[in-house]
Amino acid sequence: MQTDYIEPIESTPILHSKKCKLISLITRVFLQSTTIVTALIAWYLYDYFVAIATLLLVFIVMGIVRAKIRNEVIPITQSEHHYNDKSIASWYTAKQLCDDSLELNLEKI
Repeated sequence: MQTDYIEPIESTPILHSKKCKLISLITRVFLQSTTIVTALIAWYLYDYFVAIATLLLVFIVMGIVRAKIRNEVIPITQSEHHYNDKSIASWYTAKQLCDDSLELNLEKI
């Protein structure tokens, strides 16, 4: 008899320290606004055509960066789920940059 087993989904990590929250916020702002800011700078410095080309190019590059970060930190069993920039930044900060469990253990001592 076959039984279908659905693996539990690990929730998005909750960041506890202010340093980790700030790093997550900076990462999220970077992922969200780099495309538009770069296109606006290109439009200011050059013209519309260069700005549109820059917008398209940076959109593709940021999509690749976002996918690389997402695939690096989110568990493989959850890779098919959709994650917004805030969740990706939280996962990345919790898994790669901050280890809140060490900070919490030091606070208890």
